Amino acid sequence: MSQTRVWRVEFDADAARDLRRLGAVAERAILRYLRQRIATAEDPRRFGRPLTGDPKGLWRYRVGDYRIVAAIEDDRFIVLVVAVGHRREVYD
Repeated sequence: MSQTRVWRVEFDADAARDLRRLGAVAERAILRYLRQRIATAEDPRRFGRPLTGDPKGLWRYRVGDYRIVAAIEDDRFIVLVVAVGHRREVYD
């Protein structure tokens, strides 16, 4: 029987601040997505897309009009959120 991995989702300081600035509704939706989809996934890459260009190695996730940009640390089972924001502004 295979054991399901649990990924730990962490926020760097800037991403945590950005998340709080989005407002309560968006913050709840994003946290719920991270908790229900990403943390319990066998492979969190399944739900995202790799970023191309300059920020290589990062992944993006879509939650409505918001985007989550994260680094995935396979060896420690950590998804480190480095940016959260509206799709118009998150990649700036």
